[in-house]
Amino acid sequence: MTRVRTAVLPTGVPSTAPRTTLSAVLPTGLRVLVARAPAAPLAELRLVIPYARTEPGLAAAQELLAACLGTGSRDRTRQDIADRAADLGAELSTVVTAESLILSASVLAPGLPGALDLLAELLLRPRYEEGEVALAQRRAAAAPRAPAPRVRLRRAALAHGFGPHPLSSESGGAAPLLDVVSLGPDDLLDLHARAVVPGGSSLVVLAGEEPDAVLRLAGERLAPWSGGPSGLTLPSFARPVPRPGAVELTEPGNSEAGWGDAVGGQSLVLTVGPGVPTADPLHAPFHLAQLLLGGYASARLARQVRDRHGLAYDVSAGLRENGAGSWLEIACAGAPGGAGRIAAEITRCLRDLAEDGPSRAEVDRARAYAAGFTRFALATRAEEASALAGFAAAGLEPDWLDGYRDRLAAVTPEQVAEAAARHLAPDRAVVATYEPGPTTVPVPRGPHAPALRAVPPHADSHAPALRAVPPHADSHAPAIRAVPSHADSHAPAPTATRAHTGPHAPALTPAATRTPAPAVPHDQKGAHP
Repeated sequence: MTRVRTAVLPTGVPSTAPRTTLSAVLPTGLRVLVARAPAAPLAELRLVIPYARTEPGLAAAQELLAACLGTGSRDRTRQDIADRAADLGAELSTVVTAESLILSASVLAPGLPGALDLLAELLLRPRYEEGEVALAQRRAAAAPRAPAPRVRLRRAALAHGFGPHPLSSESGGAAPLLDVVSLGPDDLLDLHARAVVPGGSSLVVLAGEEPDAVLRLAGERLAPWSGGPSGLTLPSFARPVPRPGAVELTEPGNSEAGWGDAVGGQSLVLTVGPGVPTADPLHAPFHLAQLLLGGYASARLARQVRDRHGLAYDVSAGLRENGAGSWLEIACAGAPGGAGRIAAEITRCLRDLAEDGPSRAEVDRARAYAAGFTRFALATRAEEASALAGFAAAGLEPDWLDGYRDRLAAVTPEQVAEAAARHLAPDRAVVATYEPGPTTVPVPRGPHAPALRAVPPHADSHAPALRAVPPHADSHAPAIRAVPSHADSHAPAPTATRAHTGPHAPALTPAATRTPAPAVPHDQKGAHP
């Protein structure tokens, strides 16, 4: 066992003394990071396991395993696990990102040993009961199988920019239905033995006890867990920076779809440009450039594309980062027929910022927003634990965020202008557009049919064709279907939830996760490094 002890200044939670952390790599290959949170009523655990969907043949099994993990063990049924969690005052959840399977637990401080016991039981003695697997299969069958236009557009943009990769392939989407329904408990047990392993995984524990005691406790409980590494990690992109160009995606019309069709209601524009990795010393100036471009409601893109021209109702720009690489992504959604104009305005914003640079006032606003949001995003113990888990998974030090605040404060407008000129020039980006095919409103027939009148496109602000796609439908988020916690009156066990990827989540964690309450959101919203 190797140990590293560090003193961490308080991050989002007020404290009067430096926080002590203890890091160790167990003989099994599991990295454990323990941080002391004095007087904390809750202990937080985050177990991050490599789980990238790099092998198409495993996609269906990965989907089902994530949905069923935690629904039973060889010693307990789903209800037994629920009762034990209630006794401990614990809440468990399972989250899947583009590259990780994350098991989270929040537990009353006295229940930490019991929560570690329960976690070890699920890892070491899993049971994928036929009824639970069948329930997950029915949910998968009821879920949409075709990827949404936004998902396909992002895949196309990434494929053009970076070349063939699991994030841009069909294996990153939903598993074929026949593959899902043909799997059985034995298939999931085989995958569990290969993929749910300590080699390459990391565990973060935030608790009120001394780190030495917690580390010893975690080592004892998880010592029998063995195996790995699984190899389910994202490979790097073939190109470190995207190859620029234009990508167009269109849909054939569907005469029977009507205005209520969920696919054909909006134009989409997505750009993929160079990004600066979180650990890079030049990341801070780039981050401020990204923020003032499109990181918050009054940023340049929102003012130009949405407020001034009324072309889009969903406008965002953020850094995406994972094991494959990093890239700046701009995403806009607007009325049908508007993709070309939206793309032109995005190009204009990028060119203006790259050539002329930002004003000092813009830099100051972005810096203030980033500083305020980082503290707000780490306001709870759950968020802090998820941030520490992200740092550990990305190989960053636990106190990275505190040093980053200082680096942001030191950035000058000239440095932001240089970062914008280097990374935001529009001729360095992939510009991908999607236009839905024409849809036709069914025409009423008969003696009582109302008279018809021509309505120019977009003339009606209430046109029902403008149906928003959720802004964070993510092509590189795995197609693990959500298992709603309310789906079963006895559903207390961990439930698989779709997570958004990207290193810059509201929890400011470089690994991409979003955890149900009380755990922390984990996706880029523009205000974090």
